[in-house]
Amino acid sequence: MSFKEIFCQDRAIDLLQRAFTSDRWAHAYIFAGPEGVGKFKTALEWARLLLCAEPVVEDGLADSCGLCQSCRLFEAGSHADFNHVYKELLEFTKDNKGRKTPVDLPIDVIREYLIARVSTRPTLSSRKVFVVSEAEKLNVASQNCLLKVLEEPPEYCSIVLLCTRLETLLPTTRSRCQTIRFGPVDECRTVEKLRDMGLEGKQAQYFARSAQGSLGTACKWAELELAGADLYEIKKRLLGSLARYEFAGALDLAQELLTDCKKVAETWAGLDEATSRTDINRRAARTVLQMIILALHDAMRFNAASTSEPVNFDQEQQIRKLAARFDAERAAEKIAECYRMLDWIESSVNEKLIFERLLLSLADSATMHV
Repeated sequence: MSFKEIFCQDRAIDLLQRAFTSDRWAHAYIFAGPEGVGKFKTALEWARLLLCAEPVVEDGLADSCGLCQSCRLFEAGSHADFNHVYKELLEFTKDNKGRKTPVDLPIDVIREYLIARVSTRPTLSSRKVFVVSEAEKLNVASQNCLLKVLEEPPEYCSIVLLCTRLETLLPTTRSRCQTIRFGPVDECRTVEKLRDMGLEGKQAQYFARSAQGSLGTACKWAELELAGADLYEIKKRLLGSLARYEFAGALDLAQELLTDCKKVAETWAGLDEATSRTDINRRAARTVLQMIILALHDAMRFNAASTSEPVNFDQEQQIRKLAARFDAERAAEKIAECYRMLDWIESSVNEKLIFERLLLSLADSATMHV
């Protein structure tokens, strides 16, 4: 991996490059942007560069050498001066053996895997790097615990917070970090990557477009598809059902979607053993719910005569039928309801209740006309 292999984040990489070459890099960064656009990969390359014993400059781009002991250990995942901090580490903390992974990034993880390790000097490189995943899930206690380190870190220390929702961080946290923003990845780049992974034309186009600029999300969906999750078939069947079903079939469709979520989650768990099963279940439910949101968006755009390309370009007839049932205003209302259900998923509300409520709302005979 190299900075050259990170797509569509030239501005973010340029800021880091200028900081490195001038030896004026910040001790604490927030990499802010949507999920799956390269924040983590950029953080890894930044860490590899800071830890490298013999950085190289090629075509004006500073990069790690890939040959020194530091680079070899980093590649092997065993560099003593690199620390990846994430909420699944909770079960390995002193007083939380066997505890399930929580929704928040708990204070015990921050204390044991960041605060306690910041004060010890690096053992191999001249610097230490900490990368905190899902910083948007840092609760108030965890953020307050971090403040002292963010304000006065040791001179050898660099901390990177990866955040998808900047508004969830306290002003005191944000003020102590330099924020670097990451934008969406071009659709054509995503399609090219998915085709290289082995997806066919329509599938690659659909997953790229539905990921809305998130290359990481699109690649994960492609990986699931290739592993047998049948996401594309689930989408096609779901959109057909939404275009024709009535109030009486709402609970049956909710049960069908729950079954689909379980299948996706089972496949996902086999591919991602490091993530807690609770989080995987949430991600599977969000994925299916996102299919509904995008179908409603397409229907709303159709009624509003939008010139933007539909996500569900491969099911034009079903989108037309859905648009006949929901005018633009009603579709917008239902999309808002879907986003409320996404919040419920994050709050660990029973998924059966979520899908039943949503589909009963979508099938409301007062707002749907066959």
